[in-house]
Amino acid sequence: MGSKEKQSSKYIIEARFVVDGVVERHDVIGAIFGQTEGLFPKDFELRELQKSGKIGRIDITLKSEKDRTEGKIVAPSSLDRAQTAIIAAAMETVDRIGPCESKITIEKISDVRFDKREQILQRAKALMRDWVVTETQDIEKLLNEVSREDKTVKPVTYGREKLTATPGVSRAKKILLVEGRADVINLLKAGYTDVIALEGVKIPKTIINLVMRKETTAFLDGDRGGDLILKELMQVAKPKFVARAPRGKEVEELTPEEIEVSLARKVKFEELTPEKIEVSLARKVKLEEVEDLSSLAEIARGLRGTLEGVLVKKDGSQIKQVPVSELVEKLKAEKDVEVVVFDGIVTGRLVDTATERGIKTLVGERVADGVKVPKGLQIKVFKDL
Repeated sequence: MGSKEKQSSKYIIEARFVVDGVVERHDVIGAIFGQTEGLFPKDFELRELQKSGKIGRIDITLKSEKDRTEGKIVAPSSLDRAQTAIIAAAMETVDRIGPCESKITIEKISDVRFDKREQILQRAKALMRDWVVTETQDIEKLLNEVSREDKTVKPVTYGREKLTATPGVSRAKKILLVEGRADVINLLKAGYTDVIALEGVKIPKTIINLVMRKETTAFLDGDRGGDLILKELMQVAKPKFVARAPRGKEVEELTPEEIEVSLARKVKFEELTPEKIEVSLARKVKLEEVEDLSSLAEIARGLRGTLEGVLVKKDGSQIKQVPVSELVEKLKAEKDVEVVVFDGIVTGRLVDTATERGIKTLVGERVADGVKVPKGLQIKVFKDL
């Protein structure tokens, strides 16, 4: 799609097609224009809409294999919502492409302005997170904290490098290793007294010695910085366990409940390799608890508005942030997937693929009309969670 079309288009129609035979791109284009001609007044036909720039260039990608052609249609629209929906529905009436029978299914109509709004939203969240404005704190809470200050256990310094730690770290047999001073303070407030901070990407000698003498769990932020520190630990000081804050969050901002959940999901360090850090440390879901709607709802909340999905394997590990447009292909390539949660529509094609791959549960934003649920597969939608 050209840059001018991207700027002027408001919506994108995305469709999948299947043809019982071998066809080429121009056959698909010809069928769409030809079989929708005459359905509407002349100024609302696809050719006229394209001439006037109200429908942009229609992109076709396809692949033929074993006397069968499958592909994708992408059509930009600057019409209003109702008119765009009518054009999309008209495209689904095409039942022959070239000399072959075919079926076109609209997968979604997306608002191209959504991406910009989402970027603004995510940037605003980041700015809010970094914007430390003490005057916005509740005055009563602030006064309570000040009044309790003399009674509160405070962090201390430990070792030659004067690392921030809790007072009990020297006596503890098991310790938590975090990234910085703010993490230590947050854990201390939550009641943990066996915490010490790295205070930098380079691993201090004090930490190397502690890891050798004490059972250590590295509790790292759920961001790129945490990944880098983990790789450094793999080379110089291997803790027994690794726990991570949820992706996009830092240990210093977790609630006591989130801290408890994150630590409960720690994994053995010896199971990790540099290539598998992302997958191994993805937050796990106990498959025996998949019937618990709250577990599925938590994943769904994190995916809403992303147009992406999560594949949960039998061992509980997750392959995160798979684009919905690549979901079927990803399912065909992955083994041992039991649960799929995604921000999209449960289509017949997805159900067929899930059944073939032995998947037990699909969770989507909604279910397409006419989809039949086969035995052995359960389907849930976001609003029911």
